[in-house]
Amino acid sequence: MLNYDIARHCYSLILESESTALRRELFQKALEYARIRAQWMVMSIEQKKEMNQRRTLAHNSFIDACNIMSRNMAKNDEDNSWRAYLGDDVEIIGDFACYIHYFLAMPDEYHCQKLSTLSY
Repeated sequence: MLNYDIARHCYSLILESESTALRRELFQKALEYARIRAQWMVMSIEQKKEMNQRRTLAHNSFIDACNIMSRNMAKNDEDNSWRAYLGDDVEIIGDFACYIHYFLAMPDEYHCQKLSTLSY
């Protein structure tokens, strides 16, 4: 499981990026995967069978968005160390999507101010 403080640090670095379109895409992919993952816990076996491919596709899409964002940040000389913190463990990366969902839904004062200044 991904540590809360590491997730928060990674999220903060992403918020600092000037790549607003890629950040928005990453956040949207995180929300999509996190919704499916949360629903997974209350699905029947039949529902899980029906949803499994969609869940996997959403997860892979979020991982791709992370990789694209990281490469773009590196290209623009922005701090992309958050990607190394996440590593290659797909469960950890999935946890990060869930943390993004949480951080967007429940921003603290600093992140609330930061989010309000971002233009999408």
